[in-house]
Amino acid sequence: MAVCARLCGVGPARGCRRRQQRRGPAETAAADSEADTDPEEERIEAGPARCSLLELPPELLVEIFASLPGTDLPSLAQVCSRFRRILHTDTIWRRRCREEYGVCENLRKLEITGVSCRDVYAKLLHRYRHILGLWQPDIGPYGGLLNVVVDGLFIIGWMYLPPHDPHVGDPMRFKPLFRIHLMERKSATVECMYGHKGPHNGHIQIVKRDEFSTKCNQTDHHRMSGGRQEEFRTWLREEWGRTLEDIFHEHMQELILMKFIYTSQYDNCLTYRRIYLPPSHPDDLIKPGLFKGTYGSHGLEIVMLSFHGSRARGTKITGDPNIPAGQQTVEIDLQRRIQLPDVENLRNFNELSRIVLEVREQVRQEQEAGEGPAPPREPSAKAADGPPAKDGKEPGGGAEAAEQSASSGQGQPFVLPVGVSSRNEDYPRTCRLCFYGTGLIAGHGFTSPERTPGVFVLFDEDRFGFLWLELKSFSLYSRVQATFQNAAAPSPQAFDEMLRNIQSLTS
Repeated sequence: MAVCARLCGVGPARGCRRRQQRRGPAETAAADSEADTDPEEERIEAGPARCSLLELPPELLVEIFASLPGTDLPSLAQVCSRFRRILHTDTIWRRRCREEYGVCENLRKLEITGVSCRDVYAKLLHRYRHILGLWQPDIGPYGGLLNVVVDGLFIIGWMYLPPHDPHVGDPMRFKPLFRIHLMERKSATVECMYGHKGPHNGHIQIVKRDEFSTKCNQTDHHRMSGGRQEEFRTWLREEWGRTLEDIFHEHMQELILMKFIYTSQYDNCLTYRRIYLPPSHPDDLIKPGLFKGTYGSHGLEIVMLSFHGSRARGTKITGDPNIPAGQQTVEIDLQRRIQLPDVENLRNFNELSRIVLEVREQVRQEQEAGEGPAPPREPSAKAADGPPAKDGKEPGGGAEAAEQSASSGQGQPFVLPVGVSSRNEDYPRTCRLCFYGTGLIAGHGFTSPERTPGVFVLFDEDRFGFLWLELKSFSLYSRVQATFQNAAAPSPQAFDEMLRNIQSLTS
């Protein structure tokens, strides 16, 4: 009865009008006799009187409506003309812009242009909400990382680029590819930011929920007066921070020229597919996420580290003609701990190779026998946490001492074996833990791919390395410290499906 009273706008003592219409004469008379009871007695039995939502003052309705999700407000406007008039109050939409999309600008200045907060919400933020977050452009084997964010009264697509090779510890670089803003009340304006002549006319098409495309309508803005040579020199300074004459390795020069020719043909007309950041669990070795890594002549690339039970995977977000974006560059077996020898023996590549190949043989035998790996006997990663060696010097001691130091939280000494190349020589000289892993190698064009043995080296929460045994090469990885919004996977299953999808595009 109380619910009916709230909907019909009458007190509970009078009953529901719809029910009264369905009653017979006897029931109606009984109800009327109940209505003649003492008012004080009726108030005690029925409880406090309730009023209709329509009877609330406008300022209270504004406060209530402003606390509701913006997606619910259009339905609320269809209830009655009073609600519809109140929902034109800009205070409501200003709050929704701030709470849902983080718009902290003084939206009142929009009144000068005749654009309301309601327009900003409906025609800009809500309309393009599906493209907010992280995306991978379809640029053949090279891929990329695009972050679409609300920036003031704009929606901007920032392309994130690794630092210049080989400075893996430097922060990421980024440049805008497009922006969307509301110039007038009719619709939002899309502008291409590619090139060096300023914003110009562009177009965005949302293909489906997890895919969209961009198109530049004025590609002549991308051209330079000096022709392709000037465009290449400018691209080279931005991409590599040097001139072609500074790069003495001929193979590296060929790879750079190939990338420029391939990527410049797109003219910012690209398709993007959504990617998620990996979910985190309390028992993960370190916090998963994005890392910058050295890849020899290919320069620095972006890799996503994720954990899957007893294994960890490094998936390429950017790639190269050998191992394209989307492929699983490294896989780590977290149940196969490798204890490094003392420093002197570690310098001997053959000694390290012997240790790793023994583990690989054990893996092969277990796979042939259909057995799972033996349970880990080593201390956990958290227990082996410890500070790096002072002044980067290598502490002495044998394998037993290294084992004890790792267990006691002091880490263990690390140095690259003689003959192993590294783009970045500024790697830590103390590591926490090492595990057996495999790395993916292939010929040009992703031909004859195979997984080869290697060593995963955990330095600290933000750095790890991988020693490629067959290539005699070492890759150093450093965490991307940027904070990304709208990038969390809705579920672990959605993240795994995303990994499968981006891998299938280049398989």
